Amino acid sequence: MKIKTVPTQPFDDQKPGTSGLRKKVKVFQQPNYLENFVQSIFDSLPDTQGACLVLGGDGRYFNREAIQIIIKIAAANGFSHLIIGQGGLLSTPAASHLIRKNQASGGLVLSASHNPGGPDEDFGIKYNVSNGGPAPEKYTDEFYRQSKIISEYKIAEIEDIDLDSTGEQQIETFKVTIVDPVDDYADLMNQIFDFPLIKKTIESGDITLCFDAMHAITGPYAKRIIEKMLGAKTGSVINATPLPDFGGGHPDPNLAHAKQLADLMFSSDAPTFGAASDGDGDRNMILGNNIFVTPSDSLAIMAANAQLIPGYNRGIAGVARSMPTSQAVDRVAEALDIACYETPTGWKYFGNLLDAGKITLCGEESFGTGSNHVREKDGLWAVLFWLNLLAKTGQSVSDIVHQHWQKFGRDIYSRHDYEAVDLTLANGIFDYLREQLPSLPGKNFGKFTVKFADEFSYQDPVDGSISKNQGIRIGFEDGSRMVFRLSGTGTVGATLRIYLEKFESDPALQDQDAQIALADLIDLAEQLCEIKKRTGRDTPTVIT
Repeated sequence: MKIKTVPTQPFDDQKPGTSGLRKKVKVFQQPNYLENFVQSIFDSLPDTQGACLVLGGDGRYFNREAIQIIIKIAAANGFSHLIIGQGGLLSTPAASHLIRKNQASGGLVLSASHNPGGPDEDFGIKYNVSNGGPAPEKYTDEFYRQSKIISEYKIAEIEDIDLDSTGEQQIETFKVTIVDPVDDYADLMNQIFDFPLIKKTIESGDITLCFDAMHAITGPYAKRIIEKMLGAKTGSVINATPLPDFGGGHPDPNLAHAKQLADLMFSSDAPTFGAASDGDGDRNMILGNNIFVTPSDSLAIMAANAQLIPGYNRGIAGVARSMPTSQAVDRVAEALDIACYETPTGWKYFGNLLDAGKITLCGEESFGTGSNHVREKDGLWAVLFWLNLLAKTGQSVSDIVHQHWQKFGRDIYSRHDYEAVDLTLANGIFDYLREQLPSLPGKNFGKFTVKFADEFSYQDPVDGSISKNQGIRIGFEDGSRMVFRLSGTGTVGATLRIYLEKFESDPALQDQDAQIALADLIDLAEQLCEIKKRTGRDTPTVIT
């Protein structure tokens, strides 16, 4: 095999965020841009010689071309075996499972998750380590360091690989295995959930459903599992064909972007259950007939009912949530007398806890939930969890949610996103907040008295690593909270997120509309951060 060494110059913007490197497609299409970053990853790994690598993506624009480039760079860097999803497709949780099942050294996942796709939109790439989870900071910091000093990359001069035919392709000592992207994942789900019970309940008509794949990666997975294996009617999975531009939509499973599904679920024709997943299949939105389940509540309800699911019927070791996620799961953990961990945002922070057996379930308010079955959040897994729960209890989504609130209380919760904020303005808002922190504890703002105000720092209980500057928290004596974060998942400007939460123990008040119940906190958040005043915006881009 002929290996070519190509001289190159560093780019100054290849610092990975919480979920890898995300840029506009045209940035990745620059000469040497993708090549530099992939080579920087491989240069950072302890040993690529003879290693096995999993590779696939969500099918967005530039996915297939990028995969061919990565195959050739991997071959040139000594990898002996690549496992690739047919058509270059793999959901993020399915990639995590393949890494673990095949004991691969790691994997490259090509996705910008819930960001739009197309020639003028977003692309992304991240490295997952041998446990199947996203690379921790010690890895991504080294990727960035290498990207700043790179002077050459290596690439094999071989023909493009046939991505569409399953089976093995051999080039000298270099082997590429093309696998059906759904098979192994579907087998795993069948081991966790009671498929015969779910199938019986669906076929009897006790559960009717609609799953919106948003023209993203979970379409083939949901068609196979929900329609073929579980017996849902053909057409129960909508927008099922993955498209490079996601059909012109925004593959983010929330009430704003999954509008077709939301309109159906809040109509007189609503089925009993509705759900959606995102671009790469790791996020989920859960709805019932005329009810939306917040991701924070969903995690808490899963934890409270895990013993009803075959894969978790022996109990759960503990739970974890990202810091901005509501404290609903904390209350469940206290009742179950299990550990509950508060981590920074980013799935990689759950990895050590899962590997150490400290937790079984984990989740983030940003529509991500998961367990120890893989090391990524898993959208379709969460949907199947809820279907199993509905089948086992015979209750509606609304009944399950209200029963949970009556037992544990309701954490009324909302997130306000201000997207594409000028970075200088966004940093100015955070500097303004930081300046106030020392003086806030003890202050009264109407009915709110500040109990604490800080910038969240996390020390990993497994390896002792410390992650600082993970968001600003302001807590009040009545248990209410507000959190301010700059998100690292966008590609233009900054996304400023404001999280608002108050606890309501009175069942008579638990059905309040969140925006009404949180109105005083919303006003106070503006008073403290001045985002509307400083940006000139009247409302958030998205409210969830």
